[in-house]
Amino acid sequence: MDIIEKIQSEILDPIIVLLFGVAVVYFLYGLLKFIQNADNETAQKEGRQHMLWGVIGIFFMIAVYGILNFAANVVGAPRPY
Repeated sequence: MDIIEKIQSEILDPIIVLLFGVAVVYFLYGLLKFIQNADNETAQKEGRQHMLWGVIGIFFMIAVYGILNFAANVVGAPRPY
């Protein structure tokens, strides 16, 4: 069990946090692009796409975090948070 805990705490958890941060930044970039280009429909559409993919990324990372916690619970590893 020690190796599973080590892999989860040292490798998987930091990757999840990093990717979650990237998804949030991508969403905020899309939001900024959407707001700055209020008069340009094409740029607004691109900003909407960035926001959509940012939300999808955030949802995906939350799902991965939940799946990893479930898997850790099944094998008896302690939960990281």
